[in-house]
Amino acid sequence: MALPISYNMRNLIERKTTTLLTALGITLPVAIFLVVLALVAGLQAAFQASGSQQYVLVLRKGTNGELNSSVSRQQYQDIKFKRGIAPLNNGEPAASLELVQVINLPSVDAPDGMNVTVRGLTPVGFELRHQVQLSAGRMFTPGQREVVVGKALAKRYPGLRLGGRVAFARGEWEVVGVLDGGQSALNSEIFGDLHQVASDYNRPDALSSVLIRTENSLEAQALINDITSDVKLNLGAMTEVAYYEQQTTASLPIKMLGMLVCTLMAVGSAFAAMNTMYAAVARRAREIGTLRVLGFSRGSIC
Repeated sequence: MALPISYNMRNLIERKTTTLLTALGITLPVAIFLVVLALVAGLQAAFQASGSQQYVLVLRKGTNGELNSSVSRQQYQDIKFKRGIAPLNNGEPAASLELVQVINLPSVDAPDGMNVTVRGLTPVGFELRHQVQLSAGRMFTPGQREVVVGKALAKRYPGLRLGGRVAFARGEWEVVGVLDGGQSALNSEIFGDLHQVASDYNRPDALSSVLIRTENSLEAQALINDITSDVKLNLGAMTEVAYYEQQTTASLPIKMLGMLVCTLMAVGSAFAAMNTMYAAVARRAREIGTLRVLGFSRGSIC
């Protein structure tokens, strides 16, 4: 003989505190695990959307990021006319010399400030990033302290909305446009004129990187081999995809730490759930005995 479902439902309501604590103990580790996985998956998706096998990124040899790289204007001129670089609409090589800096900006969520990437580039650099479109405003004017910002930054930082002003380097910069980079990491960057940014940071010749578009992935690999084997340049090169895959290795410790925390919490939750169940059974000893005398089986009572 089985117990009515209504009896079981009333039993849960009668012991609502125990029921809620048991459910919370099971739900919390699962929720934390999902949050950690979502964080890592979001980071990987943003980086994957930012890269292409046809694009080659040139950095100083021995560096693994644009922030600690250095490429001179003379090296850039030597690179521009190498074979395999695709032409722009005006016939110029599709190569962009760029400067990357990090600034600290306070936001509503982080009053102490968070790191934000500032990228100095020329109109060529904007043209190379075909996935980036202006969703509001206009492009910055070369030679002026004007910037365009990613849509993610415009939402997070009130001072980075269209028409606002942001202070970094040697002065204030006016926000004249908002970028839409799709799912790419460029939604979290600030674009400004290369020459003005380099001047404000007193880096007229020590710039960060060169972004190159090639005709196809085979041409990209041939260009990478050419640049890395050029002793005069002393530079390294890799595809954008390889570069962003390298950057995502930073998310592995987060994923491992999250899994460790979730595992420990899951073990603790299992013991807590068992203790709760044993306590519930102990409190229901008289009730269970009565139900057994009335003819209910063990399975139906549990």
